[in-house]
Amino acid sequence: MAMVVLTPTAVLAQAPVAGDWSGGLKAGGADVRLVFHIKGDPGALTATLDSPDQGATGLPIASVTQSGSDLAFDIAISHARYTARLSADGRTPEGAWAQGGASLPLSLTRGVAAPPKRPQTPAKPYPYREEAVAYDNPAGHAHLTGTLTLPAGPGPYPVVLLITGSGLQDRDEAVFGHHPFLIWADTLTRRGIAVLRVDDRQRGGSTGDVEHATSADFATDVEAGVAYLRSRADIDKCRIGLMGHSEGGMIAPMVAARDPGIAFIVLLAGPGETGEATMLAQNRAIGTASGVPEAVVERRVADSRALFDAVRDAPDQATADARLQAAWRALLKRQGAAETTPMPAEVRAAALPWTRFFAAYDPLPTLAKVRCPVLAVNGSKDLQVLADPNLAGIRAGLRTNPDAAVVELPGLNHLLQTADTGQVSEYATIEETVSPLALKTVGDWIVAHAR
Repeated sequence: MAMVVLTPTAVLAQAPVAGDWSGGLKAGGADVRLVFHIKGDPGALTATLDSPDQGATGLPIASVTQSGSDLAFDIAISHARYTARLSADGRTPEGAWAQGGASLPLSLTRGVAAPPKRPQTPAKPYPYREEAVAYDNPAGHAHLTGTLTLPAGPGPYPVVLLITGSGLQDRDEAVFGHHPFLIWADTLTRRGIAVLRVDDRQRGGSTGDVEHATSADFATDVEAGVAYLRSRADIDKCRIGLMGHSEGGMIAPMVAARDPGIAFIVLLAGPGETGEATMLAQNRAIGTASGVPEAVVERRVADSRALFDAVRDAPDQATADARLQAAWRALLKRQGAAETTPMPAEVRAAALPWTRFFAAYDPLPTLAKVRCPVLAVNGSKDLQVLADPNLAGIRAGLRTNPDAAVVELPGLNHLLQTADTGQVSEYATIEETVSPLALKTVGDWIVAHAR
């Protein structure tokens, strides 16, 4: 599901500070690498930010200011601010990243840290063709860019279109130095399956509205991708499949339910219960696994449920915002906190169109309309989309589908890595990007159904 999204922030100043600086931010239980690129002289500094673990590069920093050894960096788009003080030797800025009501320590050092080991990442030259592609989604006024990998030998080829999870992702679904969709594309293409992976709106070269978009809107982006594939002579129009991860596992059935030409779909850690139930269960599971006392976990879950309840039936954005503000004030009163306490970004997100749609969406009626073959897999250690309730829901939704397989893979987390605890904090430390068990299980099924 949705990962902690870090958007532009900060950098330093004091003569000389131009150059590259890197550091690690502990956010959401995970270590996130940040790389700052600074240009100019004191009084005229500019900077950009990379978050390589999340596949984000060149994020603009709105302002960089310096007063002696004190530094401040503002990022209006993410409501974030980084303030730091440069050490006496000018080698280490130490300070705090403030965002969404939280303040996290962040220190930087010169240079760019070495990337983590990712042994599964394929090296060029590949034994297949790779093509940059682009097409438009008229329904969503979006321009979409991606990569199509084509097997060696003559076509037309069966193809799988990959659908990313929640949060804005690049075509590789890059996270914490991992590139899962690159691994899936490489694995499947080596087995004779063409693969299209696409940048989400506002990632890579893709454009389109995200502020007002919901999963239903992103489904139209997938449909545009299917239409593009059908326009190509080297693609077999009768063997176009979809594979979605997390939220993508919710979107794939939406498309397949209204397009009888889809040959098959694969759901990787997709939801089988309402979005609200999925998110509340995620909060409970991660809190418990982190050692938070049960009473505290249940209070947090109850608070989250109250916020979802407040905006559930809001007829428009203004009403949703007003109801959320009232629910926030009520929550502060129950906690004995000052009513002037600012609302964190993660709370404000409850009123967004995407969140309201996702929280209310029940995937079972859509799954019941899917007539093509379906494979649903989930890891037993997934703490974001729990295996037991979600696979049970998917199984119930597909009960009348004669070619549906629902599989729990032992020991795997939400990214389908071999995991110890399943905690989000492990994702970056595990060198494996996708478990060989998952690659084989899914790959064998796709090859069998793409004949």
